[in-house]
Amino acid sequence: MTSSPIRARPRGSTAHIRARVVHAVLGVLAGAGWLVLPVMTVNTRDPVPVAPVGTAASSADPQQDETSTADLVLPLVAGTAAVTLAGYGYLRRTRRARTRTTPGIISARPPAPTPADSERQARAALRLADDCVRTSRDELSFVREGFGEKPAEPFTHALRAAETELSAAFAIWRRYEEGLPEDASARRQALVGVIGRCAEAGRRLDAEAGALDRLRGSGEQGVDGQGVGGPEGEARGAGVSLEVAEGRFRDVAVRTVTAQETLGALRERYAHSAAGSVTGYVEQAKDRLLFATARLNEARQAADAGDGPRAARQLRAGEGAVAQAEILVAGVERLAAQLREAAGLVPAALTGAEAELAAARGEGARTALTTGELHARLAYADGVLAAVREELTGGPYDPLDALRRTARAVERVAGTRPGVLDAAELLVARSAVAAAEEFVAVHRGAVGAEARARLAEAARELGEGSAGRADSAAGEARELAERDVRAHGTPYAGAGGDAAGLAGAVLGGILLAEDPDGGPPAGFGGPGTRSRHHLRTTP
Repeated sequence: MTSSPIRARPRGSTAHIRARVVHAVLGVLAGAGWLVLPVMTVNTRDPVPVAPVGTAASSADPQQDETSTADLVLPLVAGTAAVTLAGYGYLRRTRRARTRTTPGIISARPPAPTPADSERQARAALRLADDCVRTSRDELSFVREGFGEKPAEPFTHALRAAETELSAAFAIWRRYEEGLPEDASARRQALVGVIGRCAEAGRRLDAEAGALDRLRGSGEQGVDGQGVGGPEGEARGAGVSLEVAEGRFRDVAVRTVTAQETLGALRERYAHSAAGSVTGYVEQAKDRLLFATARLNEARQAADAGDGPRAARQLRAGEGAVAQAEILVAGVERLAAQLREAAGLVPAALTGAEAELAAARGEGARTALTTGELHARLAYADGVLAAVREELTGGPYDPLDALRRTARAVERVAGTRPGVLDAAELLVARSAVAAAEEFVAVHRGAVGAEARARLAEAARELGEGSAGRADSAAGEARELAERDVRAHGTPYAGAGGDAAGLAGAVLGGILLAEDPDGGPPAGFGGPGTRSRHHLRTTP
């Protein structure tokens, strides 16, 4: 540690200064004593008999005067020199202290972080904690399927606790972005709270990472519900987990083929914008499956050879790819179902919207709008409903977008009311939040804290029943996430052979990009344990 020496230097420097001041004072006192000594001895009696008055006495007076003068000059010179040297040394030390640029020498405490530094730390903490929660959730799904709910219960509790802490951190951060609190000191404390909550979320996951590894380290469970370790036990545990991962791989591979057909049908039946949120999902799912194929095959070979650690490393990477392929395929399936539901709801939503507008015309006095504002908003809403009706009869259209525009147009006039429009707005919000969640999940290696914070806000608003605000926040989250992905690029693009799918694995956060080969796979745990699996092959 370097903090102790840095803190010790000011005390050492102070001690040196004090010592030199003492030396200077002693020099002055010695010089003064030397000056005073001749004076003190002038009036003392000489034991030698006094010489007779005469020429001899008169001739000795000049010699005595010269001796007294010499005795006075030398001490004066010494004292002046001591004072001069002490003053010169003090000035040099003062000038050197003022111009010194070495950090930690002048002050015992490091400089306080600026608000910008604290904000950067908070953003980094939010992103890291969110990554840890998402990765832990993915791996825990395989653990539950392979070992059952009961053995996985401690890890489920840890994950829920981490999710709670992370949600609170995002809520504090959102208020901070909105300018609350206003006091500078309180804002600093808010950032400290964000960082602290994220650290606690990571600590909860780190505390259970070792137990989860022990559970997965054997195909059989001990009396405490934990697995038995050791290379042979790890190999057996990898074999059990491999069966689960390979089963899910086969299932998602079949669903990928179906999803491709479903996506083609959506593009024929609806407007091009209707399937825009899942564009490229099938191709990305195939890329993840290609990566998973290589990793699961290597895990199987390592397990058959009894190399448990290597099997576990490859297995974790394969599981991460399979989990993201499932998310991508499920996104296409989800959108198809929601578009069908929205298409069936559009006619009823239009009827309900017209009824709301008619009521607003008849009860205009109950609104806070002026007559001019009410007429303007009614005219705008009538135009939106007319355009939606024209789209319904004019060919392929986007049902979710039609519901969104209808609900927003009526909300501008009459506010939100229970009924079909409320159901329409909720369906739109659920679709937007799910689309943003899927995109962030499979691109989390590039998505920053701002997009994640907006997504957390959208999920919170949706849970509280504020469908309109949830829809808006989810749209912002998706836009921010797409911007981050474009800025990130694909540093592993073009990799082939053993590195097939590497770019997608790094972009998706499956691999942590700490090494040229993509780095270790992310595992269950917080910042201290999530990178404990390494893909490097032992010689």
